[in-house]
Amino acid sequence: MVRYYEISQDPINIQEVIDKVVQREAGAITTFIGTVRELTYGKKTLYLIYEAYEAMAVKKLEQIGREIEEKWQGSKVAITHRVGKLDITDVAVVIAVSTPHRPDAYEANRYAIERIKEIVPIWKKEHWEDGEEWVGNQKETVAYPTGKPEEADLHE
Repeated sequence: MVRYYEISQDPINIQEVIDKVVQREAGAITTFIGTVRELTYGKKTLYLIYEAYEAMAVKKLEQIGREIEEKWQGSKVAITHRVGKLDITDVAVVIAVSTPHRPDAYEANRYAIERIKEIVPIWKKEHWEDGEEWVGNQKETVAYPTGKPEEADLHE
């Protein structure tokens, strides 16, 4: 069974994500590959830790896929996000979108990454040379006093 929306602890196979959206009707496939960067606003990142409320995260990824398929006719979507410790240049997320026409594939792919950041319960802890901090801008999260997201406060 093909799983189009996944949270994975293993490195992401980019080609496998792309292969999920190949279709005869598609004239375009776009991919977004999010990687761990070393410098963020002048701070040197050593590594990131990603955590997810996995069951809800997969449901939210599926929701994003449905939104795209409704908005862009003939589209097909696959998204895999990695969790765990990621080093600089590691792949954190892969989004593949196929559509009959090129402009739709670009627009739908951008829509997907923006929606992931808005609604999917995935957080990262940035580890720098001089400290660390949990980061997550999902609208539906509430943080612990320590800064770590609290899964129980997520709702649809």
